[in-house]
Amino acid sequence: MQTPQNRAPRRQQALSPRRVAVLAFDRISPFHLCVPSIALGEASAFFDVRVVAMEAGPLRTTAGFTITTEWGLELLDLADVVIVPTWRDVHEVVPEPVLRALRAAHARGAVLVGLCLGAFVLAQAGLLDARQATTHWAYAAELERRYPAVQVDASVLYVQDGTVLTSAGTAAALDCCLHLLRSTAGAGAANHAARMLVLAPHRHGGQAQFIECAVPPLQARSERMGQLLDALLADLDQTPSLDALAQQLHMSRRTFSRQFRAATGMALGPWLAQQRLGRAQQLLERTDASMESIAAQCGLGSAQNLRLQFRKVLGLTPQQWRRQFRG
Repeated sequence: MQTPQNRAPRRQQALSPRRVAVLAFDRISPFHLCVPSIALGEASAFFDVRVVAMEAGPLRTTAGFTITTEWGLELLDLADVVIVPTWRDVHEVVPEPVLRALRAAHARGAVLVGLCLGAFVLAQAGLLDARQATTHWAYAAELERRYPAVQVDASVLYVQDGTVLTSAGTAAALDCCLHLLRSTAGAGAANHAARMLVLAPHRHGGQAQFIECAVPPLQARSERMGQLLDALLADLDQTPSLDALAQQLHMSRRTFSRQFRAATGMALGPWLAQQRLGRAQQLLERTDASMESIAAQCGLGSAQNLRLQFRKVLGLTPQQWRRQFRG
């Protein structure tokens, strides 16, 4: 069965360079702008990458220098791939000529790519409606709120749905470009480009491993609820019942459940699971404790369950987490 991540367009039979247009705008991040040029242009021979200015230049960058390019939006009429490498403000309305050019490119069969906050531009153009998409985890909720027709998945590094690709932030843009190269020219070409860039051809896990655990705002807690949450965090190896906690605060089960969700944003069970996983991450990063010991300290029971939860939520084993994030 095909999933959004593998519903890729059929690979071209002739590996002649495909024309890629990368949109640039005033106040762009140089890193985001350079990723497609480096990963698809300099590291491979399968793409002809050109930077397209969506505004009159010279264009300022966030690094303090300016750039100019001879190409304008008219190049989108000829491009096989159109990449929006980021966007300067998720609340800013994209100029209508840009949205029209993107829709026209998509209508004639071009591949559309929104890297990091570039997903917001594709969403404004209506190109992500009823599609799975992602963006930087810190802005995923905003993408979902502003564009409810988009099926946002904040856990992945990148996702492809038909001829539209979106990626998470910064380094995930490189992963997405390598995927585009792999689906166009094959694994060999992508692996060669990854070696030239000194990158892994495919990273383990997803974006979930980089998401910071949310801490409920203090103003959302009553004093008693705050004390209870602190006590629960201090004894994560315990599993108190909902009725026992409600009785402790002299509340009915229903009232306690409502106030707990207001304070934490979730029900008791999911909140405990999140806190236990977060504590396990900290112990893996900061101690040499065994898997059994960490599982017991966090209330996860066994090393087997610890591994199961890491695989399910983070897409990594605890050992992989320790190797990747140990200071």
